[in-house]
Amino acid sequence: MTDCYDSLETRDPAQREAALLQAVPKQIAHAQQHAPAFAEILKGVNAAAITTREALATLPVTRKYELLARQQALRASDVFGGFSALSFGKAMPRVFASPGTIYEPEGTRADYWRIARALFAAGFRADELVHNCFSYHFTPAGSMMESGAHALGCSVFSGGTGQTEQQLQAMAELRPAGYCGTPSFLKIIIDKAAETGVALPSLKKALVSGEAFPPSLRDWLAERGVTAYQCYATADIGLIAYETAAREGLVLDEGVIVEIVRPGTGDPVAEGEVGELVVTTLNPDYPLIRFGTGDLTAVLPGMCPTGRTNQRIKGWMGRADQTTKVRGMFVHPGQVDQIVKRFAQIGKARLVVSGEMAQDQMHLHIETSQHNAELVSAVEQAVRDITKLRADIVVAAPGSLPNDGKVIEDARSYK
Repeated sequence: MTDCYDSLETRDPAQREAALLQAVPKQIAHAQQHAPAFAEILKGVNAAAITTREALATLPVTRKYELLARQQALRASDVFGGFSALSFGKAMPRVFASPGTIYEPEGTRADYWRIARALFAAGFRADELVHNCFSYHFTPAGSMMESGAHALGCSVFSGGTGQTEQQLQAMAELRPAGYCGTPSFLKIIIDKAAETGVALPSLKKALVSGEAFPPSLRDWLAERGVTAYQCYATADIGLIAYETAAREGLVLDEGVIVEIVRPGTGDPVAEGEVGELVVTTLNPDYPLIRFGTGDLTAVLPGMCPTGRTNQRIKGWMGRADQTTKVRGMFVHPGQVDQIVKRFAQIGKARLVVSGEMAQDQMHLHIETSQHNAELVSAVEQAVRDITKLRADIVVAAPGSLPNDGKVIEDARSYK
């Protein structure tokens, strides 16, 4: 399984970077012209000037809650909140809904969600039957996997969710080569097969997503003859990254530009540091520019041993939205960033909220090599100015704070 889906996966990294950055100005101009939301968000931006990652990083991040707010505000006139470049009709054969409710358009291009690449990496090939247990109801997950399988030349059984006994019967009779769905449901099906004495000799591989896929479950499936790989995809973006036979992180898809930023900001972090995953998609139908997924991850150094040359990420490492309430006041990562940016001496900070309920205490840990009372006093005042709350300042050596993406840590006891 070291062969690749196409030649894009083994491009020289410099060639890939040049191609992506060449596409960025065109995508931004397209979004400004055809997606009213981005005409407003990127008002005054000269698309032709956004030719480097540094220039891209100057554009605002649009996070999921902001997308939802725009959709809700414009329900009567534009259910997509101005983010879709398509209108109802032949160009938009399907519309989906994600929790919120956020509505997503689907265009007409083959493999619209770009899932075929992940299926191929998981071992699926043409002329096979795929048993698809992702939902076909409301959310796009079922359609995402089905369109990718069709692009590979596979047939699909649209199992959907639930009905374990019927799923098992269909698998036993149709003999699919593999499964798509959540890893937990695959375990349920295999457990049911063992309980009822139904053999599934054809089921050899799986592409799973939608929830955590721990190594313990991966190994449990392998012991039962199923080699499973995971992919990271969202209803907004489609495929973002996928696992390969190397089992070393997730390789980025060829149709997205990924940045890792400090939570609450749009500022890229150093390579290897945990932060929020921000994606710019090259999809012209739903041209999301610097879309904040709200998920934490980090870039892995080096290339995939399978020969794929794109960057790799560690996978899902938690949520970036760490907003918390302290003594009745909301404190969010963006405020911590405002405090840090007031002081050139501070490299990184972490706000720790502790104490029992109704007895909240805040400690702002700052990385600096310049430990003096004057700096501590000034930072204390900045905390009061920005959050309207008091915090004790804890000075830490540069590089000593945990690399887990947390800007705010809620360490309170809720017993």
